[in-house]
Amino acid sequence: MKKSNPPRLTSSRSPTLVSGEAAPWAHDAALEEAAGFGLWQYDVPSGRLSLSAMAARYLDVPEGPAKSLDEQLVHVVAGDLAQLLPCSKVLPSTPVQAELRVISETQGMRWLRWATLPLDPGTPGQLRGVVQDITELKHAQVRERLGFELTEFLIGSHSLGSAILSVIQLVCRNLGWEWGAYWALEPGSEGEPQLACHQFWHHPEHDMQAFTQASQALKMHPGEGLVGQVWQSGQGRWIDDMAGDPRFLRRASARENRLWSGYVFPVTYVTGDGSEHRPGVLEFFSSLSRQPDALLPKLATTIGALLAQTAQKLEQQATVLLLSQVDGLTGLTNRRHFYEVLGATCRHAEAQGQGFALMFIDLDRFKPINDAFGHDAGNTVLREFGHRLQQLAPVGAVAGRLGGDEFALLLPAAPSQHYAEVAELVRQAARRPMLHEGVELSLTASVGISLFPENGSTPPELLRSADAAMYRIKQNGRDGCDFFSEANPHALAEQQTHLMQRLQMAQDLHQALRRQELFLVYQPIFDLAHGGAHAIEALIRWRRPDGQLVPPDVFIALAEETHLIVQIGQWVVAQACRDLASLCAAGLPDLKVHVNMAAPEFTREALPQELTTLVQAHGLRPEQLSLELTESLLMKQPEQVMAVMARLRQRGFDISLDDFGKGHSALSLLKDLPISTLKIDRAFVRGLGQRDSERAILATIMDLGRHLGLQVITEGVETDTQLACVRGCGGQLIQGFLLSRPLPLDALRQRLLPDAAG
Repeated sequence: MKKSNPPRLTSSRSPTLVSGEAAPWAHDAALEEAAGFGLWQYDVPSGRLSLSAMAARYLDVPEGPAKSLDEQLVHVVAGDLAQLLPCSKVLPSTPVQAELRVISETQGMRWLRWATLPLDPGTPGQLRGVVQDITELKHAQVRERLGFELTEFLIGSHSLGSAILSVIQLVCRNLGWEWGAYWALEPGSEGEPQLACHQFWHHPEHDMQAFTQASQALKMHPGEGLVGQVWQSGQGRWIDDMAGDPRFLRRASARENRLWSGYVFPVTYVTGDGSEHRPGVLEFFSSLSRQPDALLPKLATTIGALLAQTAQKLEQQATVLLLSQVDGLTGLTNRRHFYEVLGATCRHAEAQGQGFALMFIDLDRFKPINDAFGHDAGNTVLREFGHRLQQLAPVGAVAGRLGGDEFALLLPAAPSQHYAEVAELVRQAARRPMLHEGVELSLTASVGISLFPENGSTPPELLRSADAAMYRIKQNGRDGCDFFSEANPHALAEQQTHLMQRLQMAQDLHQALRRQELFLVYQPIFDLAHGGAHAIEALIRWRRPDGQLVPPDVFIALAEETHLIVQIGQWVVAQACRDLASLCAAGLPDLKVHVNMAAPEFTREALPQELTTLVQAHGLRPEQLSLELTESLLMKQPEQVMAVMARLRQRGFDISLDDFGKGHSALSLLKDLPISTLKIDRAFVRGLGQRDSERAILATIMDLGRHLGLQVITEGVETDTQLACVRGCGGQLIQGFLLSRPLPLDALRQRLLPDAAG
């Protein structure tokens, strides 16, 4: 049954006392109103108390004849009445002052100062005095006390939980609330944020078990229930009928414990960058009907702000700790702290005569994902794999990220079979697709395991052994697990040999430029509408003196690692211009050449002038040189790259966006890019004729390019079916093995100019 609202008790402002007889100090009520006090008179022999209208209003009792002390002071807190008991029996020889708390049905808790006046010899047995409302003064004192005590928490070493609990107790005890709690924002079971009751307190003399249990069991999403609405809106709210308000989710338990009204407000703070943070919500409830002019709303801002400062301070302390021990991206132990833990584990294991395992994990094919989809996608992969690694780690294990796509897992003593089972779980975790902006990203993991003390007794030794075991997996095709001690005792030597080979290859690549071992081949880009070659793409190759061809994906990556890529890129564009000039002289004056640009090349401010000088030296027009860059390059340093692109376009050079569609961030920039051509990635051509969705995507990209006034090149066309589909979608510029494979310059000249001599 719904509880009725307690009636508000009022009194008229009569200038007479509320006794049956006029008091000897009868006066005008306006004086009391202006002076802010009420008058009382107490007859010791009869025990009856007379109140002026103002005094009756302060004590929240109805007007009427003089009554007993208990009746007139019925709303005074019981503990405070003890101050007046001596005066009720014996007249005091000196004036007495007392501070009384009055709990009103309508106004909550207020403070009154009760003072006696000097005895009047003409009225023996009569005690007279004044009563004043000092609530505002007490409020100021409470605010000051709250600020002082909370400041102690700010500069002390208390936890946020203990600070909040103390504040709840302070508010409940001093402001007359029966139950208080703090709801904090935390991640839910499915990763969505939710609010949970973290701290609560109530007066021991009140039975609040039902309401406490309901609060602890409840979880609310932002916007759900009164607490969720307050957190979401950032505004405090009153609830006047807890048992009947549909916003309040604990109605049944509130009714059972006779809680009636409450006030709920957020704990908020603003950071230095202007961002507002709300770590939680405070709530206080009472069995009385409270009004919005009670003290708590006036203190809410102070309480919330000071608590939020405490939370912010502790969060900053926690952040400092995290920065020193935890990897910011994955939440795992960082490299430095993992080495510390590994060292301590070695010392403990040696002292106890125990063993343990170190698992070294490297994600396979991570770099192509990072390059193709951008760093955000790479971070998604690292973050999700780190989370999965933490979830599967056995009790007592320590998971860490050592850098890049390298992870480690420190496993306590167990049989080797257990280590193998954990390694399999790690590989399964890597294989499960990871979703980034609607795209499923897949990869695998190579895992190497070293054992203490068999494979090393120090952190460096164990890490080298585990890394060598992992390298063995990489050499054998990736996506596997290897124990250093059992499967490959020579892995470390093999790894060192591989490193020496790569070092030698880097030195050979440096010499390849000088020895003219690098050469270019060209793949034509055909114009279906005119039936001839529209352009050619320059592709670099490396043939060693023994005739061996080094795959481009091997030496280009090595060139980037060794910073030779700029020097090689300069050679490529110079040779491409030289060869294009010869083709123009042979009868192809309008032919263009496309040259792929590496990241460091396209960020050099000197590039536009260098290319201008180069084309002029070979008698070419700037528009005959098309510079290709990938979406992944553009997303790495968009501002710097776009600045160089703009200057190149101003000078007349064409710019082509290569592998379009594989990235994910360039679409939003596309309308502003200073480019002339889109090259659709072969991934959208491979499935043509098999799935209607592939054709729809291809047609959409072509329409997008045409609407933006761009030329659109479709690369990777290898079958007649694919060619027919491209034609059907309106494709005009085609590149692929079906029409021509990459050709040396002489073969290209023969292909494009079959009637030319030589």
